[in-house]
Amino acid sequence: MQGRVFNTLIAALAALVFSAALQANVEVYNFDKPEDRVRFYSLTDELRCPKCQNQSIADSDAPIATDLRREVHRMIQEGNSDDDIVNFMVKRYGDFVRYTPALTNRTWILWGGPLLLLLLGAFAIMRMVRKNQTSAVSDEPEETTQEDKAARMQRAEQMLKERD
Repeated sequence: MQGRVFNTLIAALAALVFSAALQANVEVYNFDKPEDRVRFYSLTDELRCPKCQNQSIADSDAPIATDLRREVHRMIQEGNSDDDIVNFMVKRYGDFVRYTPALTNRTWILWGGPLLLLLLGAFAIMRMVRKNQTSAVSDEPEETTQEDKAARMQRAEQMLKERD
């Protein structure tokens, strides 16, 4: 009896998993030329989904990504160039829509920021090393004279006598 219940549960679970996969929405885009298909996949990989932010519109399941894929397909079918399509998307959604934004006055921080941080970090490390080197030199004991040694010996003997 338990075997039958277990088998029934497994079958129901498998049916649930496979039925969900069958309902997945598959988009099919038809192209007149194979080059247009290559352009489509290249552009959809290059453009970022405005909602997901870490996925291209090719990878995203968000409704806006679906709309953008349709828009790219439509523009390719109309004969627009890749630059025209990208410029249209940038104008509509901003520089963020591109994974590799162009170097402009508005995006220089994206390109120069990491280099600037690296240089600041190197400068800070050099200052710390120099500071440690100068403090290490000043922490070294000065040369002791015979009088200093004699005074230390007297203090040590006095401390030993007091202890006894």
